[in-house]
Amino acid sequence: MSTSTIDRRGIIYRVLTLIAVALIGTAFFQPGWWVSLTAPNYPESTFPQGIRILFHMDSVQNGCYIRDSVEVVETEALDCVHEMDTINHYVGMYPIASGGPVEKAFSPFLFTMLAVMALTFAAPGRIVRMVVAVGGFGGIAVWMTMAMYTENGIRLHTTNYLEGMVVSLGQDAGETAVNPNLPTIVQMLQQSLAESEAEEAEAVAESGDKAAMIKTLKRAYELDNRKLPLKEQEDWNGSVMQVFKWHYAKSLNRWFNEPERNEPLVQMMDNIAQLLYAAVIGVMVLLVLVAWSVRTIFHWLLVLGPMALPVGFLAEYAAWLWWYGHTLNEMGAFTLKPFMPTVFGQGKVAQFATHSYPATGFFLMLASSALLLLAALIRRKQLRLAGEDARGM
Repeated sequence: MSTSTIDRRGIIYRVLTLIAVALIGTAFFQPGWWVSLTAPNYPESTFPQGIRILFHMDSVQNGCYIRDSVEVVETEALDCVHEMDTINHYVGMYPIASGGPVEKAFSPFLFTMLAVMALTFAAPGRIVRMVVAVGGFGGIAVWMTMAMYTENGIRLHTTNYLEGMVVSLGQDAGETAVNPNLPTIVQMLQQSLAESEAEEAEAVAESGDKAAMIKTLKRAYELDNRKLPLKEQEDWNGSVMQVFKWHYAKSLNRWFNEPERNEPLVQMMDNIAQLLYAAVIGVMVLLVLVAWSVRTIFHWLLVLGPMALPVGFLAEYAAWLWWYGHTLNEMGAFTLKPFMPTVFGQGKVAQFATHSYPATGFFLMLASSALLLLAALIRRKQLRLAGEDARGM
């Protein structure tokens, strides 16, 4: 086999890998899956998409859009995340914001790690390969550590992640229970204040201003912190670890304030986050060692990891659906037996039809996996031919 043929294969597999990396990066900013609920009391004329939400890698976002109707003029779309939460809580489901807290917190670092793995796989020669691996994984380690543990580290996370948290705060405020034992005027003031807080949170989220969103989160955190016993209070430091743990607890308690049930869940997620941080650091150290030689079987981990992205996403999505359907709270207005929500296709829960389908991000992940598989096969052939030429010399 001529050297030019081997070199041509090298160019092809590297180009395919670079395209796959671009697709992975694009997929991060696109919704990976969407879910909607439809029912007779939500007519298509009013809810053309049903009650629809979009699962992004770092947040859950509204999937409803402003209606294009002659009869009705809308200036803003219905908040379908809040609408679905309201529907779900009647059967004892926890709020959508309480799902995947660790995955959302680590998503930008994990996606970047997969991209660096693929780039290391494509890098020509040992020196360049090691520069990409050490520089890329080292940069992720510094970025992740600063975001997770340093003061105001939340600023290093994505805008969508902060927006999802702030929007959820607005829902919490809007659903604040008014004490019926208080005088009517006080009840009215409490309700008015809650509505104002909800509107303010929504406006801040829509602005896309990171500083304003962090300020809103800090204010809400400090209000909650002052309600705790003095020995349990912890000053705001703005790290992702602190904010995600507080926000997760707040989400769990929105509908069902049961400390004996919710606090162990919060502690478990905190422990998982700490372990995942250590695991990611450990895996990146291993991948730097793996990058040294292309002649070991472990070298293929660099491409197999990014290739498995859609499988990992779908597994996580299905696991969280199972959790939602099997942790129904008895405080719900209606009682349902534990069930597995529909992962793909159409299903039915009570009077609602459920629809669950992949979105743009998932198709981009599938495309990247296909390109990486092709790149891996070409690279394998190239290495085999190069080895045969070396033995024939």
